[in-house]
Amino acid sequence: MELAEVIKTAINPALAILPQAMDTPKARVIVLTTGAHESKYKDRVQVLNGGGRGPAMGFWQCERGGGVKGVYTHPASTGHLHNLCAARNVPFDIPTIWATLETDDVLAAGVARLLYYTDPAPLPATDDTEGAWKLYLRTWRPGAYDRGSPAKRAQLRAEWEGHHRAVRVVMGLK
Repeated sequence: MELAEVIKTAINPALAILPQAMDTPKARVIVLTTGAHESKYKDRVQVLNGGGRGPAMGFWQCERGGGVKGVYTHPASTGHLHNLCAARNVPFDIPTIWATLETDDVLAAGVARLLYYTDPAPLPATDDTEGAWKLYLRTWRPGAYDRGSPAKRAQLRAEWEGHHRAVRVVMGLK
């Protein structure tokens, strides 16, 4: 899916449900970059190297016991997640939220935004690729990076750079 379509069909509706203060250019850049990095907006279920299904769901590849549980239990996000689920007619329980991420891009975008909301640091500037990368590593805790070789880590960082730049271009930012 193209970034403009993701903005129109997932990001805009999700951010319209969440508090207005969560809808900022900084938030849009980090959330869009994360989805591009995690799934390239192609896979709503994690695809393992052998072709099987992994534990992560949605374009943002949130795991049941990781991002979903974190947003569900964190005091800063749980109320907002409850409202998001109510607006999407999704029962408010971790297994259902996690499973629904596969088919509900609005819910998935909202969960991704809320996961970043749980981090106490301010969002990085829209042109701060390195700050965005560090925030992504801190909140998503990607296994491919954590377990990766130095070469794999360098590859992932370079891919992030490209996604971050593409998002800024689509958004009309430098």
